[in-house]
Amino acid sequence: MIRFFEKSHQNLNIVNFVKQFTTLMYKPIHYFINERISVVVVLLILTTIGCTKKNRLPDPLAAGWKDQAVCELLQENDHLRVLRCTFAPGVGHEKHYHAPHIGYTIAGSRFRITDTTGSREVDVPTGYHFDNEYIEWHEVLNIGDSTAVFLIIESK
Repeated sequence: MIRFFEKSHQNLNIVNFVKQFTTLMYKPIHYFINERISVVVVLLILTTIGCTKKNRLPDPLAAGWKDQAVCELLQENDHLRVLRCTFAPGVGHEKHYHAPHIGYTIAGSRFRITDTTGSREVDVPTGYHFDNEYIEWHEVLNIGDSTAVFLIIESK
C-alpha cells in the first residue's frame, strides 16, 4: 500500500510536472501565435489602406488648362464648395476628378468630353443643370465659338 501511494504520488508529481511544463510551453506559443496573428492583421489592414484607390488627379479647382486656372473658388464652408469655371473657345480643363456635385450652366457651348467611356462631342445649353455622384476622371475642351461658364457646387 505504501509503495502504491509512493508510485501514485510520483505519478501525481509527473502529472503536475507535465501540466506545468505544458502551461509554461503554451504561454510562449500562445503569445507567439497571438503576436503573429496580430502582426498579420496589422499588415492586412495597412495593405488594404495602402491599396485603397486614391485619386491622384487634381480636383476641378486645382486642374487648369495649359498652366492657367479655369475655375475660381466663390464660396467654401464646412458643407459646400462653390466654383465658377470659365472656358473660352479653345480652352479646356485638364484631366481631373470630381467629388459628388451639382452643376449649373450659366453660359453654354459645345464641348469634347473624354472620360472612362471614350470621347464624345456634346452641346451644353445655357440653363442646363446636372448632378454626379462621382467622376473618376474626365477632361473637357470647349470646341464651340462662345465662352462657357459653369457653377459647380460640391458637397463635403
